[in-house]
Amino acid sequence: MRVSSEHIKLDFKFPAGTSRGILKEKSSWIIRIHDKNKIGIGEVSVIEGLSPEFNTQQAFERNLKDYINKFETCLNENFISETLMDYFIKTHPSILAFPSIIFGFESAYLDFKNGGKQIYFDNDFTAGKTVIPINGLVWMGNESFMQEQLKEKIEIGFTTIKMKVGAIDWFKELKIIDQLRENYSKNDLTIRLDANGAFKAEEVKQKLHQLRDFEIHSIEQPIKRGQWQLMKELCEENIIPIALDEELIGIIGISNKIELLETIMPHYIILKPSLHGGFSGTKEWIELADQKQINWWITSALESNVGLNAICQFAANYPISIPQGLGTGGLYLNNFPSDLAVDRGFIFKQRN
Repeated sequence: MRVSSEHIKLDFKFPAGTSRGILKEKSSWIIRIHDKNKIGIGEVSVIEGLSPEFNTQQAFERNLKDYINKFETCLNENFISETLMDYFIKTHPSILAFPSIIFGFESAYLDFKNGGKQIYFDNDFTAGKTVIPINGLVWMGNESFMQEQLKEKIEIGFTTIKMKVGAIDWFKELKIIDQLRENYSKNDLTIRLDANGAFKAEEVKQKLHQLRDFEIHSIEQPIKRGQWQLMKELCEENIIPIALDEELIGIIGISNKIELLETIMPHYIILKPSLHGGFSGTKEWIELADQKQINWWITSALESNVGLNAICQFAANYPISIPQGLGTGGLYLNNFPSDLAVDRGFIFKQRN
């Protein structure tokens, strides 16, 4: 068996704005495990400025090549088994600092083991028998661009909208949310917000109080990560339910994860396999959150359709009661062909 990688640049259809800046393109590496009979594919997806393991492309590719060589040796020395990825992580623990590579290897390995047909998890979603509810994502931009996105998402049937906030004029953002709520009640439309850590410590409570009357479902990462005590206060006061996102990045090991959850006790955690240790790391977060009755949902982290497909199949292993964040498949001009489709707020696999 051989393991190879191919670097790709994914081009956004429009400048995608967040409080961290504007994204026009992003890098991914397609991982292939192949022998004479089949090929398993996965995706190593990074976001510059967010993925902790990514500094420069040259340095990242050196690390990726090194781990590919080690993973290829592991594959050829061990028979294909359910525990191979666990064995690889145990024998090469430094890879825990590279969650995107774990995700890519796990995905390619599962696909290869299941016959090389992009079947990562065998469930009803993968078979095209069930659907997953998702939120419609509204990116930051000028007021007219955001209004245009909102109108489009609602017209095509989304009943949960997630808005990026914190980059343009705050009162313009409040105006947009106010107009949205005037037209659609809480029963008609669920509004989620994602601040990406944009609010300053001294202003965050005031801004949450300004949002309170709009009956917001939750706000992701209102302040920058690492401010555990302030985040704990925000969760305890419950001005608006708080979801941790970036806060989970770089937290490795069960004891550290428990410490974070027990200290902050968030209302939700947002799980991204490319950022949180692949499927194994994400599963660990889910089990700990369930034990503490903390709600969660799974979202993609700007992967191509290769990674999105694997994440959707993984999410479908769990009972899903609220919309997930899996609607990013239409972001790119040069995405891979896919049998995933989105209709009226649901993502599903089209049956042949």
